[in-house]
Amino acid sequence: MASESIPIVSAPSERAADAHPTFSVRAYAMVSDYWALTKPEVNFLIAVATFTGFYLGYAPEQQGFPFLLLIHTLLGTLLVASGTGTLNQYIERHFDAQMRRTARRPLAAGRLNAPGVLWFGVALSAVGIIYLAIAVNVLASLLAIGTMLSYLFLYTPLKRKTPLCTLVGAFPGAMPPLIGWAASGRLSLEAWALYAVLFLWQFPHFMAIAWIYRDDYFRAGYLVLPSGKSKAGFMGWLTLLPLLGLNLVSLIPAFTGHARPFYPVGALLLGSSFLYFGAQLARRKSNSAARRLLQASIVYLPLVFILLMVGRS
Repeated sequence: MASESIPIVSAPSERAADAHPTFSVRAYAMVSDYWALTKPEVNFLIAVATFTGFYLGYAPEQQGFPFLLLIHTLLGTLLVASGTGTLNQYIERHFDAQMRRTARRPLAAGRLNAPGVLWFGVALSAVGIIYLAIAVNVLASLLAIGTMLSYLFLYTPLKRKTPLCTLVGAFPGAMPPLIGWAASGRLSLEAWALYAVLFLWQFPHFMAIAWIYRDDYFRAGYLVLPSGKSKAGFMGWLTLLPLLGLNLVSLIPAFTGHARPFYPVGALLLGSSFLYFGAQLARRKSNSAARRLLQASIVYLPLVFILLMVGRS
């Protein structure tokens, strides 16, 4: 005779605890969601780019490295970047909910309310801009303002209107090293060369993302890639041409005498590897090739920045 299982009935207090999470659990979940709004994974690369600009822009003849100024610059920049990322999710919340890639974001998923997210983004941005103006200088603050406004009011709406949005978005996207460099109170030709490196890097990086999630973007009405047969060709050209330019621009410090002899060798090796993965995507047009290019882009940027700092003469 088969034995019957005896159902285990939890105590009323246990059922209540499961149905109504404790205050600490709810608070932790809310803090985690607000933290996710700031896009910490993106902020890491922003911090690296800002630090590189600060380090290279710092006048070596000055006595002592200004660590406190560095902290002020990084903190102010990250506050503005976090606020911008939050406001971007506020603007695109209805479209994010239609994409598998972004549907789990706190606002798109309905875990946070829109007015609270709006004020959180405004507060972060305002505090960051004011902080940069007071603790760093007005130039850094103005650059941060320009970055935020062009990202939110030019790039963000254009994503639903034209594939050229990637070109427009690359301008504010390349601004972090300039903000870091501006802490020195000036912007030299070398600063703009660093800006050009990050500007060109964004195209293969974003084309890899756009290709992987092309169906998601199309479903949500984003025109990051053209429709029809021109989609693959557009992706290929917008991957390869910037990569070729990136290989040339990354050698500017060597031509201007601001790099040690090993720098151009390292830059060419990194750039050639990056170009290889870009060519593979342009040729194969597969998601696997796009993922490898995306990984290569994430590896390339910190390494070339480290090489720039170590190889500075």
